[in-house]
Amino acid sequence: MATLSNGETIEGRKPLKKLIRRLARLQRKQSNYTKGSKRNERQKLKVSKLHYRIGRIRQDGLHKLTHHLCKEFNVICIEDLNVKGMMRNHKLAKAISDMGFYEFKRQLEYKANLYSNWISKVDQWFPSSKTCSKCGQKKEQLKLYERVSNCEACGHQIDRDLNAAINIEREGIRLLA
Repeated sequence: MATLSNGETIEGRKPLKKLIRRLARLQRKQSNYTKGSKRNERQKLKVSKLHYRIGRIRQDGLHKLTHHLCKEFNVICIEDLNVKGMMRNHKLAKAISDMGFYEFKRQLEYKANLYSNWISKVDQWFPSSKTCSKCGQKKEQLKLYERVSNCEACGHQIDRDLNAAINIEREGIRLLA
């Protein structure tokens, strides 16, 4: 879900991934019933309750995470992601929607105002993963499967997400100044 510049990584809850089998079973069972029948209505209610539960689990995790971030840090720098564009990748779409990135950003913004914190949004085109956090050298190509960032100039090796988090923090603070 998030990697902080101090090295802390926060895993998302992924409620849909955990309950997808149960949801599929309930929906499959519902498809066998005649439309408009009493059993179909009962089964539809079970499916909608499970969807509600998935949504509430996601909402709870996001509230806890944003509350933690706003209580812990005075300046919060985030990358303004193109979630709509990321959803076009059919291999990542389900995982991205399960995290709820837009809701995370929305909650973070209103809670930052509530706690009088500074929030800085770094542009989505800023090369946060491609730039070395130690020397500032920019890599031309970086594949998605490369999880460790290796700098050719200084030999610095660091986790790709942590490297991006450090660069986003520096850029965000530069934008606030």
